[in-house]
Amino acid sequence: QVQLMESGGGTVQPGGSLKLSCTDSRGTLDLYTIGWFRQAPGKEREGVACISGVDDSTVYADSARGRFTIFRDDANDTVYLEMNSLEFEDAAVYYCAVGPPVLDVICVASRFSRWGQGTQVTVSS
Repeated sequence: QVQLMESGGGTVQPGGSLKLSCTDSRGTLDLYTIGWFRQAPGKEREGVACISGVDDSTVYADSARGRFTIFRDDANDTVYLEMNSLEFEDAAVYYCAVGPPVLDVICVASRFSRWGQGTQVTVSS
């Protein structure tokens, strides 16, 4: 039973761009806090970018700030992670996750209760 689903991963060269999408087969995402996380082999899962379900305020990891953008498209019930200037270090499985609507978003995995299965991002020359 597909619920939260990520798409848009793939292989890009350094400096390239990808746009990841997160949708929920159970319904709309626009009232929830949504987070994008990533996990590389041998590393812990880390928060990349999160968006509040209350006011759409955003939080970014230092490694993502200025290169990645998280945003909602309510008309399509989709949350996107637009990634530019990709680096080798960005290669990982990227997950979206759903958490309760909060104002001051803390972009850590423990704050999110539903997870997708992930989409692979590979950066290779």
